[in-house]
Amino acid sequence: MHLTPYQFVAPALSIVAILYAWNLVLRKKKSIMEAFFWTIFWGAIGLLALYPSVLHFLSALTGIESQVNAVIVTFLGILFFLVFYLVIRLEELEQRHTKVVRALALRENGLGVAHDSFDEGQKGKEGEQGKKGI
Repeated sequence: MHLTPYQFVAPALSIVAILYAWNLVLRKKKSIMEAFFWTIFWGAIGLLALYPSVLHFLSALTGIESQVNAVIVTFLGILFFLVFYLVIRLEELEQRHTKVVRALALRENGLGVAHDSFDEGQKGKEGEQGKKGI
């Protein structure tokens, strides 16, 4: 099997990207699910670079005769899925943000008690601010 420079570079970059994603998981900056999808995506890139004959299987699986079109359609599907996933995550973050802002507003106006974990986090900050005279 004769390897081209692309077949050396693409898998090497794929491995670096996968290791970087799992490093972010260990540092709690990325979720396991995100790293899992990152691994699948870059693993597929590395696999296609090393074994271009996999495209025959992909084109047969999708029913698309042209190998290039099969790759494009498959990765477009993956990208649409990732965009959908990110929209769901964004909505969850917006809901959490709304809850925190409501709890903080109620607490500042003396109308309610904030959630315990939120309250405890704020107590530490208030103590530090009190020491600084803020």
